[in-house]
Amino acid sequence: MFAVFSSGGKQHRVTEGEVIKLELLKAEPGEKVVFDKVLIVADGDDVSVGQPYVAGGKVTAEVISHDRGKKIRVIKFKRRKDYLRRQGHRQWFTELKITGISA
Repeated sequence: MFAVFSSGGKQHRVTEGEVIKLELLKAEPGEKVVFDKVLIVADGDDVSVGQPYVAGGKVTAEVISHDRGKKIRVIKFKRRKDYLRRQGHRQWFTELKITGISA
């Protein structure tokens, strides 16, 4: 069984027991989170597709932790113009464990 849901402007395909990283959520570690913007729920050949969301579809998850991702380096450079700018960025994320999927 899997589901596709929307969170943080992105779509995620998940199964029960899977651990995923999402954009930072305002929830404490150990809290339960429910996502109701479910686009698809599939259980074998039984597939429910929403228009745009599945009616009564829910994905429940437990917050494991909050952390920051790998550092991304941004470099702007123009040759022969004495122009060089360096910048780094680390994006915050929330780690979740999917505990249930319902249609």
